Amino acid sequence: MRRLRSLPLLAAMVLGACSSPTHRAGTPDDAPTIKSLAGRSVEVAPDQRVAGSEERAIAAYREFLNATRTDPQRPEALRRLGDLEMDKADSSVGGGETSPADYRSAMALYLDFLKNYPNDPRNDRVLYQLARAYEQSGDLESALKRLDQLVREYPNTKFRDEAQFRRGELLFSMREYPKAEQAYGTVLAGGPEGAFYERSVYMQGWSIYKQGRLADALNAFFGVLDLKLAGRDPEVSLEKMPGLTRADRELVDDTFRVTSLCLENLDGADSIPVYVNSDLRHTYEYRVYQQLGDLYIKQDRAKDAADALSAFARQEPMHPQAPVLQERVIQIYEQGGFANLALDGKRQFVARYGAQSDFRRLNAAAWERVRPLVRTHLTELALHYHALAQKSRKHEDYQEAVRWYRDDLQSFPDDPQASQNNFLLAELLFEDRQFADAAVEYEKSAYKYPPHAKSADAGYAALLAYAQQEKSTTPAQLRTLQEASVDSAIRFARSFPKDSRVGPALTNASEKLYALNDPVRALAVAEQVVALDPPAEAAQRRTAWRVIAHANFDRGGFDRAERAYVEVLALTAEKEPGRAELVERVAASIYKQGEAARAAGRLREAAGHFERVATAAPQSSVRPAAQFDAAAALIGLKDWDAAERTLEDFRQRYPGHPLQAEVGTKLAVVYTEKGQWSQAAGEYERLAEGKGDPQLAREALWQAAELYEKAGTASPAARAYERYVQQHPDPLEAAVEARYRIARIAGAQGDHALELNWMRAIEQADQAGGAARTVRTRYLGAMAALKLAEPAFEEYRRVALVEPLKVQLKSKKARMEDVLKAYGVAADYGVADVATAATYRIAEVYRDFGRALLASQRPKGLSKDELEQYDVLLEEQAFPFEEKAIELHELNARRSAQGIYDQWVRDSYTALSELRPVRYGKSERSEVAIDAIH
Repeated sequence: MRRLRSLPLLAAMVLGACSSPTHRAGTPDDAPTIKSLAGRSVEVAPDQRVAGSEERAIAAYREFLNATRTDPQRPEALRRLGDLEMDKADSSVGGGETSPADYRSAMALYLDFLKNYPNDPRNDRVLYQLARAYEQSGDLESALKRLDQLVREYPNTKFRDEAQFRRGELLFSMREYPKAEQAYGTVLAGGPEGAFYERSVYMQGWSIYKQGRLADALNAFFGVLDLKLAGRDPEVSLEKMPGLTRADRELVDDTFRVTSLCLENLDGADSIPVYVNSDLRHTYEYRVYQQLGDLYIKQDRAKDAADALSAFARQEPMHPQAPVLQERVIQIYEQGGFANLALDGKRQFVARYGAQSDFRRLNAAAWERVRPLVRTHLTELALHYHALAQKSRKHEDYQEAVRWYRDDLQSFPDDPQASQNNFLLAELLFEDRQFADAAVEYEKSAYKYPPHAKSADAGYAALLAYAQQEKSTTPAQLRTLQEASVDSAIRFARSFPKDSRVGPALTNASEKLYALNDPVRALAVAEQVVALDPPAEAAQRRTAWRVIAHANFDRGGFDRAERAYVEVLALTAEKEPGRAELVERVAASIYKQGEAARAAGRLREAAGHFERVATAAPQSSVRPAAQFDAAAALIGLKDWDAAERTLEDFRQRYPGHPLQAEVGTKLAVVYTEKGQWSQAAGEYERLAEGKGDPQLAREALWQAAELYEKAGTASPAARAYERYVQQHPDPLEAAVEARYRIARIAGAQGDHALELNWMRAIEQADQAGGAARTVRTRYLGAMAALKLAEPAFEEYRRVALVEPLKVQLKSKKARMEDVLKAYGVAADYGVADVATAATYRIAEVYRDFGRALLASQRPKGLSKDELEQYDVLLEEQAFPFEEKAIELHELNARRSAQGIYDQWVRDSYTALSELRPVRYGKSERSEVAIDAIH
């Protein structure tokens, strides 16, 4: 018997937790869950299997099909081959190796079968398999199309229910809710014995819900609840209900959830009765109210939740679960802070379910479970009205309290707590507001008589009397009264050391002593509290530790204060008011220790304390200052790496903190000390972008540019200098210097056009500087002028004296004039280094021009005599240029007498040794000449 896996369920992909059903993991229970349908198997007709492996069978069938086209067994072979390909693809799915292409072979075979054998009676099975193949391949539309064909052409197929259910799932996933409803309805028409009946009821409800027909959807969802819960014991929980599998519980939970959503959007609890239209539904009716109440609670709608639960209690007062829901109402009111409603709920609870109630008479077993609640609410009501009477001093309030006490004693005469009612009569003086006399009498009762059952109570009541007096005493008497109260509390603790109220008594005393500015005694009493055995309650220990912490902090014991504040925090809930202030106190204690260590010169210790703030109180307001001070201490220790980490973390963590203005300065120092020039430059750039002191911004930008240069990062350096020029055109000298450095960088990078542009800018800035010009700006202007002459010199050099010589000679003379003019501008600056260079260059231009004349191209067609005469003429023309060159080089050489002996002076001497070797060709003579000049 072969088994074919059904199409995977799609509902899980489209239903969300709050607006759609929840599908959980499958279970081993016999009944499948909604989600487990994806792996469900369907029995089909047996096949005659080919012996051997699946692959061999496939090969055999293909061989058979290729060998014949007319054999009557061909349709069966084709269908079986498709099934084998499906099995093969399914196996790869199970092995985790599947892809959409795995089913293509099977799909092709099935499509071939349908095409060639459209009337085959087994085509319903082929369509079923083809639809499954499409769905496994992710082609949901084609899967739906084939399922539509299957149910249309084979309405009585054995795959009908599953096909319709799958259609419903696919249509639901495609948001075709009306069609999905119809598909599920077809399944339901087949009767409840069908395998897909329950899930179809559920999913039809969802299809209707998605269409907004909430009332109709509820009919379907109540149908699901009927299938699973109708007639079952209402006092048994779903988890323990016999015969209800895990899958059933999942279905019920999801159904209750969506049922509650429907009711919420209708008339809430008022909509329920119309659906509880049978005795069987009465058995689970309370669960519907309960689930609706839970939904309201999740939505923070406490009043609506209470009303929903109360509605059931009013409608079915004798139901065994009515007290349970009514108790939940009280809890909701209490948790929601509705004290008056909670009180009224307790009164109703006692009236409905008290010892004399009909509920006890009709539900004896249920009443035994309710009895503790009745007892509790009676006590609470009595205490409430007693407290109210003490507050109002009205006779009617006292009478109300008496009523509940009497009801309590009458209903539970044997209760161990009954004897405590006598203590109320002993407190008449206190209740009559005679607090001073009451305190005296309480202390007499506690300490001047042999111990008795109320001795400790009387001692503690004396403290309460003191507390009441403090509320109405005059300021002049308050201190004396508080001191007396403290003495009484210490006496109480000494007399009844094991009494549970020693903790609160001493705690209150320690707080008062601290408020009375007596830190020594406050510390002593608070330390008694934290040393109590058995320990005091957490709230009391917390208060005592707080007193210890405050007192030590005030006295400068910051390390002890820190330990105490940590103890307070350990006893304080995360969301409790005041916790943030305690965290701040911990941080302040640690920070103060850091300040003390820093003041004593112990920088490493100080840094450790400052850093501890981040660990102990990461959210404290003092943490940023502590982290910054830690960085400062680390800088003082020259611990550059740690300082860098601390400052960088500060920058990222506190981008808007006022101390950010100082982070850059410190990081710049750190990076500079570490030799990280680029990073240091980046910090100076940050400082330059600040909106503070313009002078500091200018200096920072200059420093950034220099550090970029030092780091060898030319481009950032150039950009920084360029921003400097744009933002700080004054003072002139620095701006000109910045231009010069940009030009120098451009030249080093081979961008000579940019270099010349900046050189031109330097010259222009200096020339326009007026009174702001300095020696440095003139020098840089001269250097720029010298550099600007080079293009003219190169233009001159490129002109060759060739035919037509007249034209070329004219052009070369023009270029020569440009060069002489350009170098003349540089020489006019009067800067020695530039003047010697310009003089040398001018001399070389004259010298070169003379040489060019002598080397110029001779006219064609000259005779030998004419050529000799031409050469003589050229020599006569070239001689003045050579003489001018000698004159200029000698001018440069004479500058050595002025102490100027740079490269250009030396180069002029070299040129003179070539031009006048007799005079300048020997180094001895030149040295003598230099000496003579000096």
